[in-house]
Amino acid sequence: MRIVVVGAGVMGHGIAEIAALAGYETTLVDISDDILSKALQKIEWSLKKFVEKKRISEEQAKQALGRIKTTTDLAAASRSADVVIEAVPEDINLKKKIFATIDANAPAEAILATNTSTLPISEIASATKRPEYVVGMHFFNPPPLMPLVEVIRGEKTSDDVIRKTAELAKSFGKEVVICHKDVPGFIVNRIVGPLLNEACWMVHRGEATPVEIDSAVRYKAGLPMGLLELADYTGIDVTYLAGESVRARDPANVLPCPLFKEYYEKGKLGQKSGEGFYKYGKGMYERPSIPREAGEKLDIVRIMAVGINAAAWLVRNGVASTEDVERAVKLGLGFPKGILEMADEWGIDRVVAVLNELREKYGDYYAPDPLLTKLLSEGKLGVKAGAGFHNYATGEKKYSEILVKKEGHIAWVILNRPQRLNALTLTMADELIDALDKLTADGDVRVIVLRGAGDRAFSAGADVTAFTEVPAPHAVVELSQKFQAMMDKVEATPKPVIAAIDGFALGGGCELIQACDFRIATTRSEFGQPEIRLGLIPGAGGTQRLVKLVGLAKAKELVMLGERINAEEAHRIGLINKLVPPERFEEEVRSFANKLAEMPPIALKAAKLALNYGTQSPLSIGLTLERGLFSLLFSTKDFMEGVSAFLSKRKPEFKGE
Repeated sequence: MRIVVVGAGVMGHGIAEIAALAGYETTLVDISDDILSKALQKIEWSLKKFVEKKRISEEQAKQALGRIKTTTDLAAASRSADVVIEAVPEDINLKKKIFATIDANAPAEAILATNTSTLPISEIASATKRPEYVVGMHFFNPPPLMPLVEVIRGEKTSDDVIRKTAELAKSFGKEVVICHKDVPGFIVNRIVGPLLNEACWMVHRGEATPVEIDSAVRYKAGLPMGLLELADYTGIDVTYLAGESVRARDPANVLPCPLFKEYYEKGKLGQKSGEGFYKYGKGMYERPSIPREAGEKLDIVRIMAVGINAAAWLVRNGVASTEDVERAVKLGLGFPKGILEMADEWGIDRVVAVLNELREKYGDYYAPDPLLTKLLSEGKLGVKAGAGFHNYATGEKKYSEILVKKEGHIAWVILNRPQRLNALTLTMADELIDALDKLTADGDVRVIVLRGAGDRAFSAGADVTAFTEVPAPHAVVELSQKFQAMMDKVEATPKPVIAAIDGFALGGGCELIQACDFRIATTRSEFGQPEIRLGLIPGAGGTQRLVKLVGLAKAKELVMLGERINAEEAHRIGLINKLVPPERFEEEVRSFANKLAEMPPIALKAAKLALNYGTQSPLSIGLTLERGLFSLLFSTKDFMEGVSAFLSKRKPEFKGE
């Protein structure tokens, strides 16, 4: 497949980079050779960073760079394209002109995609004679790092083009959400736009200060940045103009805050101008000081309700599924959980009450979406009622921070917070313990694989932002006990547990892999116990299990210096059992798991018990445990099958009996 990327700016050169990394011959087009030369330099720099972080090899970087060609001749480049991805500035006339040129030259069945974040796909498609082949393919900045792509259907986009575009984005290594209707803002901006404007309105109306609002959303909702901090970082000009673009198409979605216009006209554009809602120094981006206690008195639902309302509108109107809305805010905005899941936790009744109060004060813009009032009338109030946007009924528990998938005799348990490098939370600990109990009782499961979502981290440690306040000393003990209980559960699970590590395994993540029976890692992975650098020590078993794996001297070095080590060093000292190339990661893990799954299940449980606990006792007690387990296995059908297969020179078929 041949891909053409039009526009070599921030988005364009990033899209070209990931296309080339995915193995596609890629042509990057812009109006001058100078722009293209600078774009190639930026791509080369980015690839070098990936090599330094061991996400790719030097050979992969070299091959990717070799797949990228450049030209200023859009017509010529389009003639051999299978897919064209336009990534020029957000100017509808410019985009229509470019699409007309592409349409006149590209092969009849070429897919024509636009990376627009605000402009209507259907209007862009009107510049062509093949609107069924025009589709939105909205990447997030920067494309090589951000995991999400929104695929947007225009009025006439065909199902086949939607499917092929989604498959292409997945081949780039991206998560995909489908926007089924060409609505202003699509999914992510349809939600974040009202949130940003509402935060601005609260300041304008004198309800709260920027630091109070941002403190509340960071520490009560767990957002990675404050809303007004995000506006400053993105640029007040970008926020204002995007809001105006959406409002022009759909006034009901956004109630523009006059402060954005005022700041825009005064040149107070945020971080890049030195002042917006906060003041900044010169040079590199600096985050404003936002203390935890500043937002303690604010009602978090008051701030987030308009975003929930927008998300409900998307679901009710068939623009996106509940699952895609949740995935979009987590991967596109870095939310720790889905916005509709937050609504379920806070209570649908509470959300509706807040919106009605705002409606009485400020007008019909705040009217609760009919889907919210329908859920309320049906008693589906969220977690407390067992159902809301999600189902929480007994026996149908849906995990929010892990995924469990079964594949034959293997169960994959995935730490599912890629937007936070799969950082550990108390919720994740509870869910992992519950999942392991269920998998232990599942007779079909023989081996459990524990891994992190995405390709950046197994787990980067405990998520300190998940705690809404600094715990008291007795609460810290309980916190440590909870994480220790999770590690103990992994270690005590009678079935073999494999830690499949691709990326960071730091802090609590490193402690978690120590509790597993086997550790398979990619060569680009990194390990460490950095707690000492925060004035702490490992609190979930890292001072105990690490010693058994690497020896006392090396464990002291890792814990007391708090330095990271690469995968080769981790393998050399015995922390890792096996190293594999990233491109063969799943294949190697699955192969190892399948070998274990072919072994007699009861004997595997006995071996794990003897090795884990017999070796922690005096030799005489360990030997006694071994004798008891050894004699017990003589009574199993698996033992008879093993002997029979050996004598018959055939492969045994163990059934765990």
